Amino acid sequence: MTVLEWPSQSPDLNSIEHLWRDLKMSVHQRLPSNLTELERICKEEWQRIPKSRCEKLVASFPKRLMAVLDQNGASTKY
Repeated sequence: MTVLEWPSQSPDLNSIEHLWRDLKMSVHQRLPSNLTELERICKEEWQRIPKSRCEKLVASFPKRLMAVLDQNGASTKY
């Protein structure tokens, strides 16, 4: 069995990082003015992320993995 070197906490391979970016962009567009509003908006926007977005990220994993391997663990376009 071949063990691959894995970049520590690689955002290219961690699907949740892509979802956090989506959430950050959505929340930023709504311009919360205080902590209570920020929390409410975060919850609303998280609920609005379509299931298909998660499915797409899971399906794209092999392609993202190959991109990381092609770059020898360095950053990719993802």
